Amino acid sequence: MAKENLIKAKKSKKDEFYTQLVDIEKELEHYKEYFKDKIVFCNCDDPFESNFFKYFAMNFNYLGLKKLICTSYDNSPIAYSQLSFLEDVQATAIPNNNRKAYKIEISEVLDYNNDGAVDLADVEYLLKNDKNSLCLLKGNGDFRSDECIELLKECDIVVTNPPFSLFREYIAQLIEYDKKFIIIGNMNAITYKEIFTLIKKNKLWAGFGFNLSMIYKSVYDNTLEANKKFVKSKGFDPNDNYIKVPAVNWYTNLKIKKHYEELICYKKYTIDEYPEYDNYPAINVDKVSDIPYDYEGEMGVPITFIDKYNPEQFEIVGQGQGNLYRELTPKGLTKKFVDDYYKFGGKGSIKEDHPVLAYYDKNGKPVIPYMRIVIKRRKK
Repeated sequence: MAKENLIKAKKSKKDEFYTQLVDIEKELEHYKEYFKDKIVFCNCDDPFESNFFKYFAMNFNYLGLKKLICTSYDNSPIAYSQLSFLEDVQATAIPNNNRKAYKIEISEVLDYNNDGAVDLADVEYLLKNDKNSLCLLKGNGDFRSDECIELLKECDIVVTNPPFSLFREYIAQLIEYDKKFIIIGNMNAITYKEIFTLIKKNKLWAGFGFNLSMIYKSVYDNTLEANKKFVKSKGFDPNDNYIKVPAVNWYTNLKIKKHYEELICYKKYTIDEYPEYDNYPAINVDKVSDIPYDYEGEMGVPITFIDKYNPEQFEIVGQGQGNLYRELTPKGLTKKFVDDYYKFGGKGSIKEDHPVLAYYDKNGKPVIPYMRIVIKRRKK
């Protein structure tokens, strides 16, 4: 059901899957050192709906922020569903806005109720401070609009959950303007040519949260019982459009300790356990934990390897499927492999020119594994 919702959202461009505060807190606790005296921009986050705004507003002083900027997109399909207690503040600041796009800029957060902490009660008073402002945008708040690009130029770090149907374009903009970022994306984004190339060039890598199942507020009904059960177990009501979305990653280009931790390999290479591909000179490795410590050649590993990727320990050679595979080698499948594949009950349309890594297992069965990344150990 979650996958179906993602497909629907990609087609309809209704990408408003609102991230829960607990997930934001869990990831951003690792980056505190990067926020001091910095301008943070949340350019896909209606301040009155987004928990990213909520997080940075409440932690403004703790993080030592210089400024927080959030921009909304007009006509949000689930407006006022997250931070509804701020509706009166919004209505007072921008009466009759009809859900038009606007921005909020926060430069000072005070402990208005003098309880020794900045919490939601204090956030309500943000706009009563002359150093903070809320105003309508001229356009629709699209991150590609001229006024949002000007705000992007001003900021130091972008933190948000961008529209996944526009993920390639979103990342390209961040790279073009040389911005630091901490953002959320789908696991399969790793396989996009544009994203994979950045990972290969060490311009983007996995954050701390990887391959997560997260709860989102969405525009879609939750109709799958297993999904409902998971949502309930996390304390949310599936009848209120809360859904489980699997295979979610955090991505960043900020230097983090995790990115340079050495992957400890403990398995020894054997021919039987690590078959060589029939159409490329590399061995197949089914699990990241099974990468052999004593093999110096090229290896095809699952895309989850990116979570453990240390550019000082391994080199990413290429991708084992599609056009990026063609960059590795023009060699396709043999006629014998294709015939054997169907003979052993293989499904799908597989032809000799199909660009994908493939091998015969120890029992002689033709195997086409799920997407592989080809890596090689760096010489010490």
